[in-house]
Amino acid sequence: MSAITKPDIVKMLEAFGRLLEFKGENPFKIRACTNAARAVETFPGDIFKTAEDGTLTEISGIGKAIAEKITELVRTGRLEAFEKLQAEFAPGLFELFDVQGLGAKKIKALHEQLQIESLEALKAACADGRIAALPGFGEKTAKNILRAIEQKAVYSRSHLLGDAAANAEQLLEEFREHPDVAQVSIAGSYRRRKEIIHDLDFIVSTRNPEAVGAFFTTHPLVESVVARGATKSSVRLHSGIQCDLRVVTNEQYPFAINYFTGSKEHNVAMRGRALGRGWTLNEYRLAPAEGAKKHDPLPMVREEADLYRALGLEYIEPELRENLGEIEAAERGALPDLVRLSNLRGTFHNHTTASDGHASLAEMAAAAQELGLEYLGMADHSKSSVQAHGLDAARLAAQRKEIAEMNKGFHDFRLFAGVECDILRDGSLDFPDDVLASLDYVVASVHAAFSLSEAEMTNRIIRAISNPYVTFLGHVTGRLLLTREPYAVNMPAVIEAAAETGTIIELNGNPRRLDMDWRWWPLAKEKGVKCVINPDAHDTARLQHLWFGVAAARKGWLTKADVINCLPLGKVEGRLAAKRSRK
Repeated sequence: MSAITKPDIVKMLEAFGRLLEFKGENPFKIRACTNAARAVETFPGDIFKTAEDGTLTEISGIGKAIAEKITELVRTGRLEAFEKLQAEFAPGLFELFDVQGLGAKKIKALHEQLQIESLEALKAACADGRIAALPGFGEKTAKNILRAIEQKAVYSRSHLLGDAAANAEQLLEEFREHPDVAQVSIAGSYRRRKEIIHDLDFIVSTRNPEAVGAFFTTHPLVESVVARGATKSSVRLHSGIQCDLRVVTNEQYPFAINYFTGSKEHNVAMRGRALGRGWTLNEYRLAPAEGAKKHDPLPMVREEADLYRALGLEYIEPELRENLGEIEAAERGALPDLVRLSNLRGTFHNHTTASDGHASLAEMAAAAQELGLEYLGMADHSKSSVQAHGLDAARLAAQRKEIAEMNKGFHDFRLFAGVECDILRDGSLDFPDDVLASLDYVVASVHAAFSLSEAEMTNRIIRAISNPYVTFLGHVTGRLLLTREPYAVNMPAVIEAAAETGTIIELNGNPRRLDMDWRWWPLAKEKGVKCVINPDAHDTARLQHLWFGVAAARKGWLTKADVINCLPLGKVEGRLAAKRSRK
C-alpha cells in the first residue's frame, strides 16, 4: 500500500474536478469528483480498508468510476488519469486555483484570452490593466485578485488550528506514553488556542534528551528534519506544519512552558512584575535581578501555577494570555471560570442529507447521543441556498414532522426543529413569519451578496435579527479563515442590536470559521448578549467541532452562564422561546 493520506485523496479528487471543469468536460464528471471528495473527507471509517475491501461504492457520493480511481490512489499513490490531464497544462497554472475568487471558468478565460499560466503572470496582468479590460472582469475584480494574491503570500506559512490539531494531539499523546518523558505540553499559539498558528512547539522534561530527540525526529508524521540538537530539534510534518521540540529539566519545565506559551505581550507583563520584586524571569528560571539592591525571597516553583502565585496573580488559563486585561483581572481575583466542553448539553446548527449534509437525521441523532448530548437541533439550509439543496416550505414541514415522530421514541434526549434561513440582500428572510413560527428556533445567516458596503451589510443584518422569530445570528462575518476575508460589517452596531432584540449570536465552531471572532465576545458579554456554540456539522464526525468552538469561547472570556447550550433539557426550551415572547 502507498504512503498516501486521506487528505491527499481529497486534494487529488478536488484538483481532478477543477481540471475537468477547466477543460470543459461533462458537468456530471466534475460533480462526481466534488461529491467524492466531500464523501471521503467526511467518511468516519477507514477509507483505506474500505478501498481494499472493494466496498467504496457503499459510501454515499462515490460511484463505480470514482471508486476505481480512489482504489488506484490507495494502492499506488498515483492516479494515471489525473497525471495525463495535468500534463496538458503548464505547471504554474495550478497555483491560480488557490487564489480566492478564481474558479475554473475565470482561470480558463484568463488562460485563453491573456495566456496567463502562472501567479506572476496573473499579478502582472492585474497591475497593467489587462484583466480590468477583460469582459466579465473589470477594475474591481482586478483589485480583488491582487489583494487575494497578497493574502496568499501572507498565509503561506499559516495553518488553521483545526488543521494542526490532529497531528498535535497525536504527538502529545505519544510523548506522554514515552518512558523517558516526565512532563510534556504543547506551547505557543496552539496552547493559547489561536485560530491561526504558524508552528507547533513541544516542551518536554526528561533525563534522557537523546532518546526523546530521536523519537521526535524519526516519528512517522515527520517528512523532513530541519535541525537536530541536544536540547532543540525542528522538523516539518507531512502536513506541512513545522514542529519544534525543546528539551528541559523538571526544574526548568514550569518556566519553559510559561515562556514558550506566550503571548509575547503577556510575557513582557510577567517579566515586569518579576522585576518589581527584584527578580529576573526567563524561559529557564526565576532568579535575583542583576544589579538589584534587594529582592523578595525566591519562591519554590514546581509547577506553572506556582509562578503566577509568586507574582501575586491567580493562575491565568493559556487561552487568556494575550495581555488584554487578564493580568489586572488575575491581580484582583476576578478571572472568569471559563466554559468547558463538558458544560455543553447540546447544540443547534447542524445539517442533514435533506440539504447539503452527509448524514441522515437518525444518524445525526445517534451520534449526538453517543457524545452524551441531551439535545440536538437541526438547521438545514433554506430554499435560496440552491447550491446547498435548500429546503422549501413543504420539505421543511416534512422534516419537522419527521423530527416530531422521532422524538416520541427518545428517552432523555430531544431533537429540535430549526432552519438556517438565508438573510436576503435587503435584510428580509427566506421564509415568511408563519413558516418560521412553526419551528423551535431559527438561525439567520448571510450566504450571498458579500460585497455590500459596511453600512448596507450592517443594516441588512440588523433588519434580519429584528425579526422576533430569529433566535440565532449565524457566522456573523462570513469569514473563511485563510480563504475568504470577512465582509465589511459594523460589529459593535450588530452586537448592540442583538442586545436590544434579544438575539443570540453564534460562535460557529467550524475551524474554518470560528465566527463570531473571540475578540468581540468581551463586548458582547458586557452588553448582555448570549452565545450559542454550534459546530455547523454537516456529518456526524463534525459534531466534534464543538471542541474548537469551546476553545474560541474560552479565548473570548466566556463562562458557562454566557452560553445558552450549557442549559439542560427542560430549561433550554424556555430560552429558545424568550425572544418570541417579547413580541
